[in-house]
Amino acid sequence: MAPLLNGEDVLRRLFTGAAEQTFEAELGIADPPLVEYLVGMLLRFLRQEAIYRVRDTSGHRLTQVVDMVQEAEHRTARSRREIYRHVGDFTLFYSGVFPEHLPKLQAPDCKDFLVNYCQQGKRSYLIAASYAEDDESRVQAPILRHLSEEFELCSEGLKRIRREIDLLPKLGLQSAERN
Repeated sequence: MAPLLNGEDVLRRLFTGAAEQTFEAELGIADPPLVEYLVGMLLRFLRQEAIYRVRDTSGHRLTQVVDMVQEAEHRTARSRREIYRHVGDFTLFYSGVFPEHLPKLQAPDCKDFLVNYCQQGKRSYLIAASYAEDDESRVQAPILRHLSEEFELCSEGLKRIRREIDLLPKLGLQSAERN
């Protein structure tokens, strides 16, 4: 008898299957570490507190990319690397999974009004990749560089994953109606 899966395991399998299908079969990118990184990002960002986890030194949550980048510049190397990695993830997530939210995030009354999320995401991943002072950051550096180089393709892949996942309730309804 197979062990019962918890919700996160089910979502991990769903995201992994969708990401493998999208990146390998549709986009022709067979890169397991990249797929694993993107699946991990999707799982992390299921929680809003993870999306907006960067805080200033006073503890206030930062919701604008401009503020996150500014905060990164005031931090030590390790913290700076983590914030820049987060900015890359944040911009990729919204560019790929929720592009319909970009007009709100970049409204004329927001600091991010003139921020190009693609350019800032590429730059942030590249900066994060340049900090390779410990084993973890050295392992992640090639993936972060790859995300920087292929930001647009990864964004497109995430859009396709979102479309596939959006179809699941409709497919489930159709199969339930047949029974």
